[in-house]
Amino acid sequence: MALSMETQLQSIFEDVVKTEMIEEAFAGMFMDTPEDERTKLISCLGAFRQYWGTLPQESHDQCVQWIVRFTHSQHSPKRISFLYDCLAMAVETSLLPPRMVCVALISSDSLEWERSQLWALTFKLIRKIIGGVDYKGVRDLLKAVLDKIQSIPTTVSSAVVQQLLVAREVVEYILDRNACLLPAYFAITEIRKLYPEGQLSHWLLGSLISDFVDSFRPTSRINSICGRCSLLPVVNNSGAICNSWKLDPNTLRFPLRGMLPYDKDLFEPQTGLLRYVLEQPYSREMVCNMLGLNKQTLNIAQHKQRCPVLEEQLVDLVVYAMERSETEEHFDADVGGTSQLLWQHLSSQLIFFVLFQFASFPHMVLSLHQKLAGRGLIKGRDHLMWVLLQFISGSIQKNALADFLPVMKLFDLLYPEKECIPVPDINKPQSTHSFAMTCIWIHLNRKAQNDNSKLQIPIPHSLKLHHEFLQQSLRNKSLGMLDYKIALLCNAYSTNSECFTLPMGVLVETIYGNGSMRINLPGTNCTASGSVSPLPMNLLDSLTVHAKMSLIHSIATRVIKLAHAKSSIALAPALVETYSRLLVYMEIESLGIKGFISQLLPNVFKSHAWGILHTLLEMFSYRMHHIQPHYRVQLLSHLHSLAAVPQTNQNQLHLCVESTALRLITALGSSEVQPQFTRFLNDPKTVLSAESEELNRALILTLARATHITGSYSPLILARATHITGSYSPLILARATHITGSYSPLILARATHITGSYSPLILTLARATHITGSYSPLILARATHITGSYSPLILARATHITGSYSPLILARATHITGSYSPLILTLARATHITDFFTGSDSIQGTWCKDILQTIMTFTPHNWASHTLSCFPAPLQAFFKQNNVPQESRFNLKKNVEEEYRKWKSMSNENDIITHFSLQGSPPLFLCLLWKMLLETDHINQIGFRDGKPQLKVLERIGARALVAHVRTFADFLVYEFSTSAGGQQLNKCIEILNDMVWKYNIVTLDRLILCLAMRSHEGNEAQVCYFIIQLLLLKPNDFRNRVNDFVKENAPEHWLQNDWHSKHMSYHKKYPEKLYFEGLADQVNPPMQHTSQYLPIYFGNVCLRFLPVFDIVIHRFLELIPVSKSLETLLDHLGGLYKFHDRPVTYLYNTLHYYERHLRERTSLKRKLVHAIMSSLKDNRTPGWCLSETYIKFGMSAREDNVWIPDDTYYCKLIGRLVDTMAGKSPGPFPNCDWRFNEFPNPAAHALHVTCVELMALTVPGKDVGNALLNVVLRSQPLVPRENITAWMNAIGLVITALPEPYWIVLHDRIVSVMGSPTLTTETAWAGCPFALLDFTACHQSYSEMNCSYVLALAHAVWHHSSIGQLSLIPKFLSETLKPVVQTEFQLLYVYHLVGPFLQRFQQERTRCMLEIGVAFYEMLQAVDQHSQHLHFMDPICDFLYHIKYMYTGDSVKEQVEKIIMTLRPAMKLRLRFITHSSKIETSSAAPPSSSSTTTTTSSSSAQPPTSSISVSSPSSTQHTPMSVG
Repeated sequence: MALSMETQLQSIFEDVVKTEMIEEAFAGMFMDTPEDERTKLISCLGAFRQYWGTLPQESHDQCVQWIVRFTHSQHSPKRISFLYDCLAMAVETSLLPPRMVCVALISSDSLEWERSQLWALTFKLIRKIIGGVDYKGVRDLLKAVLDKIQSIPTTVSSAVVQQLLVAREVVEYILDRNACLLPAYFAITEIRKLYPEGQLSHWLLGSLISDFVDSFRPTSRINSICGRCSLLPVVNNSGAICNSWKLDPNTLRFPLRGMLPYDKDLFEPQTGLLRYVLEQPYSREMVCNMLGLNKQTLNIAQHKQRCPVLEEQLVDLVVYAMERSETEEHFDADVGGTSQLLWQHLSSQLIFFVLFQFASFPHMVLSLHQKLAGRGLIKGRDHLMWVLLQFISGSIQKNALADFLPVMKLFDLLYPEKECIPVPDINKPQSTHSFAMTCIWIHLNRKAQNDNSKLQIPIPHSLKLHHEFLQQSLRNKSLGMLDYKIALLCNAYSTNSECFTLPMGVLVETIYGNGSMRINLPGTNCTASGSVSPLPMNLLDSLTVHAKMSLIHSIATRVIKLAHAKSSIALAPALVETYSRLLVYMEIESLGIKGFISQLLPNVFKSHAWGILHTLLEMFSYRMHHIQPHYRVQLLSHLHSLAAVPQTNQNQLHLCVESTALRLITALGSSEVQPQFTRFLNDPKTVLSAESEELNRALILTLARATHITGSYSPLILARATHITGSYSPLILARATHITGSYSPLILARATHITGSYSPLILTLARATHITGSYSPLILARATHITGSYSPLILARATHITGSYSPLILARATHITGSYSPLILTLARATHITDFFTGSDSIQGTWCKDILQTIMTFTPHNWASHTLSCFPAPLQAFFKQNNVPQESRFNLKKNVEEEYRKWKSMSNENDIITHFSLQGSPPLFLCLLWKMLLETDHINQIGFRDGKPQLKVLERIGARALVAHVRTFADFLVYEFSTSAGGQQLNKCIEILNDMVWKYNIVTLDRLILCLAMRSHEGNEAQVCYFIIQLLLLKPNDFRNRVNDFVKENAPEHWLQNDWHSKHMSYHKKYPEKLYFEGLADQVNPPMQHTSQYLPIYFGNVCLRFLPVFDIVIHRFLELIPVSKSLETLLDHLGGLYKFHDRPVTYLYNTLHYYERHLRERTSLKRKLVHAIMSSLKDNRTPGWCLSETYIKFGMSAREDNVWIPDDTYYCKLIGRLVDTMAGKSPGPFPNCDWRFNEFPNPAAHALHVTCVELMALTVPGKDVGNALLNVVLRSQPLVPRENITAWMNAIGLVITALPEPYWIVLHDRIVSVMGSPTLTTETAWAGCPFALLDFTACHQSYSEMNCSYVLALAHAVWHHSSIGQLSLIPKFLSETLKPVVQTEFQLLYVYHLVGPFLQRFQQERTRCMLEIGVAFYEMLQAVDQHSQHLHFMDPICDFLYHIKYMYTGDSVKEQVEKIIMTLRPAMKLRLRFITHSSKIETSSAAPPSSSSTTTTTSSSSAQPPTSSISVSSPSSTQHTPMSVG
């Protein structure tokens, strides 16, 4: 019968520890000689070795644990010491693995601090053998030892302290960087988990832990952006939507990588940042992006995503508004000043965040009460109650009464009056705010009645007069519109249908008309209901959200009803204008713009109510502001599908659809293009025109511009995209697990080392990540590496589902495919400006390749070389590869002559009409009409014909097909003008062309000019084409007169007007729109009756339709240098139209940015462009709204022979203006305005764009401007306050990254200059530590800063605001420019400080760049190692490289890095050996020690704990290295 393991082990070990009776009788008086002792050891070990050899592998752990238990069961220190000597010898002779022994010892339940002798002997043994444990085992042992030490209480007897200190020696040995038992990075991770920021280590460890943690502060600083807590974004700027601004939604902290001891301010909640963003109008999307809040969660039952930190900041913002109201002068005036704008904005924010349950209304009210108690802030109380009324009136019917009762506590606090508050002047809009508290009480009372619960609080005495006034007003059935009584009643009784009907009915009747009165609209046979005066904005602002929702619902319902009824009477102008004004309110988005796009438009279209459809498109074109991009692209998709419906093939509606689509495309913001169009990658046809070459060309131009300007991908949500696509890939894991706290980042590294890849971990970690709700970064790069690539379909599907696209997927896909790609004209411009294609000229595999190919399938076309040269390289390559054969001008001429001969030879009118309107026949009919006019001067003087056949042919061709005729006609015109004799012949040609537009109304001017501007003529023909455009626009007076009169008689501030309709009608009477060939019909003998039914025109005319075409014309003229003077002439005569441009500054910014290279040497043209657009607005804007006084005085009037060179003061004032704007200075640098109708959503966005426009408009080269901007903080400037330096750096970062490359690339030159400075090249030049030298904040505060730290901080500010496209130049800059000059440690550390903080963003948005940077860091280290005799900062350098490995690259760069590490000096190789897991490095650097070398003496007979004289000092790297890792 086989003996059990315990029995056999007992027989082996009891034999050697048994004692004779006499030894026990005289304990302590007998001692074995060393020879006897050794004999016993060898005997015991021999027996154990024999038994161990028979033991199966799976029993090894159990066996060692039994030995430890047996040892710990002994009471004699002598026996324990002997058994420990046995274990030590077993380890030394490689019988037992040291890790197994150490783990068994440290995890023994008997190892307690009270058994001090056992404690001392155990840790002495661990100290002796731990050198042979692999580095991951050492990490686990460190954790276990620290846990054991934690069990020691704070007070113990001094007698046992020396014995307890042996455990400290083990920790000290593990942390000894020269011993190098494990990467110090592993150790800091375990230490920081046990002792987080602010928590002291155990007293036994003393300063050992704090000193070790402090040794990582340099590494933390290398990974930190200088002054990060002071950097602020511009809301709705393209850079504001990247990962740089993400915060933890629970703590508001930055998501820092690794368990490093970062500076204290980085661990603080970033309340200032969130508060700043919340203060900005139109910031709610950015807030959601920063905090990872997802509106879609409302669709999931019972899922609430309350965010207490957001709630707290909203409350603080309300308190701030109360304080502002208290101090602001003239606060009670009708226009409430800046605080009034703040209250308006607060109302919108509160409704949004509470509605989506990100904030709790009762919690916020109670918190407000707590923070306002005892403050005595009274002046803003009415406005606060107005804000609360907005939410209460709209939500009280669906929620419990108890949720709203806390408001009465606020009332008691803020309304302490004992007497009745008098009724305010109801002729003023502010009176509605004064009644807000009374309205709240009425709503609460109504709710209590409906719930059959008695409201505890009767009407407060102070509100009695208000209440009585409202009830009395309600009894008055004849309500007028001259005061705000109607608004008061709507606000008070919106939840009481009996009382609400009367005031709302008055409002509705005012804008609907009384039903009998009719008025004429432009065009023939078009009448509308008679009400023409819209509800003023003051009145709409005075209605609660609930009342506005009722009003807009009533309007939308009426419009749908009229659409179904196919009413021949058009909507009243007052209704249309009021509806467009209501759509500006973000608070009613669901019934407003969302209902407009997703319900009203489809319903109207379904009813074939073309007049109403035309009206809605006009509203969108001329009256909408700040519509979210996804709604605009959705409408664009609707329009393209609409264009294919046969019923829309009529002149006026087709023109409106195309004009609206053109506006939508060209108005897309540069940062909006890619995120919006990637939603349609699965089916690009939906956002492209199947027929209109001009619209598709415009889209390509917009893509090129957007790509060039933004230089980045828009905000990407990798986690969500990855989760939805079901595709996890491995760079996510480290960050995900780090963030969720579920897995140590180091576990991943170890598993990877063991398995050779991350793959086995993916499923477990993916599941853990899914359960913890947090997805984050390390999966992606690795998964891609394992799988080989991402499927474009997965990306498309993820993008489609999430409404966004994942940056890491794109980055990785780009790395694999080597390319990015853009959309075409809108796409081309976007591409050029965004730098999507940095480092790649290939279109293959890019996000918009399908879009481009679909465009070329629908509308094949080419681009002129001068236009193509402005495109980003991938777009250029695409169009060179997809060249479309062009019909020769000779063939075109020949075909026209042939058709003209047929026309003249045919005598039967029906045959003529049939032949020339036949579907599929060449689109040459307009060319024939041109020939008729050229030869006969009149269109009806060809034989017997009276003009009727021409009219019939045009009508049969139809509006949609006629565009192809216009396109051919444009090419034919260029041929004709190119071959004309000039002089009289030229005048005749232009006169005929003008007649076709204005006399015969064959083609509208805006369509003809658009076709001409979009043709792809080269060289001389291109100049002729632009010459035709110039002549057509300027030579005859027809168009110029229209423009001059329209500009003179009208103002763009439609929201302030109540007489737009009368001016609109008078203009159309003077210059009627003729869209159905009326001029041609008049030539028929006798003249034909005009029977066409015009669709209602409320806002549009040829001037406004021409504006987006003019934008394109200017760009085409800029591309061709010889026509510069013609462009200046056009701007002189037609520039006034920009008074009505909805985005004039943005257009100017895009133009100067995109064409920077073309305008570099054409300073007068650049100045003319800026002057023309800005001066068009001078009568409608407050002075100082845009350009600085200095620029207007010196820059606008500069002459070629006397160029104005701005001095440093100019640049300081310009940057200071942006700094003050972002700081919320009151009064601000720019005039106050209603941001709802402004081009920009908030003051900072306005300030940034006008600053950039002014800088690009300077006659100074971009390089000089860039250097001057850097000098604002790099030189001592009296206008720049020291205490606010980071705010100025922040402003410079924002401005310089929003400018073209020549402006910001100068920063690279400054960095190179610093790298070559004596401070970094000669180590003796700076006696201190480089980390102190590079700590900008500390240096600045102590007045000891140097140029290198200033450049470092400024570079961080610039790169923090940079797009990913701009940042993508850093790897090239490192490898080609910096690497050759790096030779000293200081230079190396400077580079690490520069780039280190941005690795996280590279990993999230462009993984390829991160890997390149990782390799470059090692290559620079290699150069420094070869050039330096001594390396003083090896440990911080190695710590940083380990941080990169475990947080970012994993083993992705192992192959390249291993070769470099093998060439380094032994001490560095030793420290970096764990990067490559290579034992070769260890054995070559030093011989492994024997375990006996770790202590000076080991006496097995000693029963006393070792004293301090026995412990060994930390070995140096040349004397001792740990045993090789197996």
